[in-house]
Amino acid sequence: MILVAGSANLDFVVRASHIPAPGETVLGENFETFAGGKGANQAVACARAGGKVAFLGALGRDLYGDMLLHSLQADGVNTRYLKRVTEPTGAAFITVSPEGENAITVASGANNTLKPEHLPDLKGFKALVMPLETPMPTVLSYYTRAKAAGLKTVLNAAPATRLPEELFPQLDVMVTNQHEIFINAPAHTDFADAAQSILQKGVGMVIITLGSDGCLLVTQEKTVTVPAIPIEAVDTTGAGDTFVGAFLAEWMRGSNVEVAARFAVVASGLACTKVGAQASMPRKDEILEALQGQKP
Repeated sequence: MILVAGSANLDFVVRASHIPAPGETVLGENFETFAGGKGANQAVACARAGGKVAFLGALGRDLYGDMLLHSLQADGVNTRYLKRVTEPTGAAFITVSPEGENAITVASGANNTLKPEHLPDLKGFKALVMPLETPMPTVLSYYTRAKAAGLKTVLNAAPATRLPEELFPQLDVMVTNQHEIFINAPAHTDFADAAQSILQKGVGMVIITLGSDGCLLVTQEKTVTVPAIPIEAVDTTGAGDTFVGAFLAEWMRGSNVEVAARFAVVASGLACTKVGAQASMPRKDEILEALQGQKP
């Protein structure tokens, strides 16, 4: 079983002619709501990609919380560790451009109530993955305990945050995008060099997602490029979360990290072809079909 701990939000999505600049008002084209939040997204992505996954998070005792709970359960995510609290359910307000780019503002709400003492007994879990929409003391506590318990530890370093030095040695894998990587390696401008500086802090492997260019796997011994599949992007919301969830699903099935990364790159590409975060995430058979189509 994979444990995903982190945020769950209801996403309020509006499509517009362009992303508003500061002080600018833009008339949107339409408005929809979707289940989201980086933690819940990664749990759903993992489940749809064939992983056995449980989600640890916090939802308000409100209509939005009910909607998100039912959405997680509908995708086969184990919700026995989910907390219901008095704070309102988290929400994200997303503007999407015709090119599929987005701008996101998050109101964390209930997500900020996830505490170190909420981590369950880790017996039976193989891996822990978290994004950074949870208070940092909770993140550090969970990874320290998971590492000590022998779990594989995977951090999605998003949203971009300067990490405490004591967190790095607790991580087997750090997944970060092409912009976020430099927050924790500010002295570098090259992806591989930035990754090496993070590895020197004690991380086992750094994976840098590069959007339409795929991803880089960086260890102290080598750097491997995994190319993306050609797609026509409609909405990139949730693509990074899809990568993380699909990577965990395939890695925990026993594939090596390069095979798992290839599986994840294809999954995240497919997610960009539909609107919404969880709504766009592909299932295992779709990913395998797309992978088969890339073979010469």
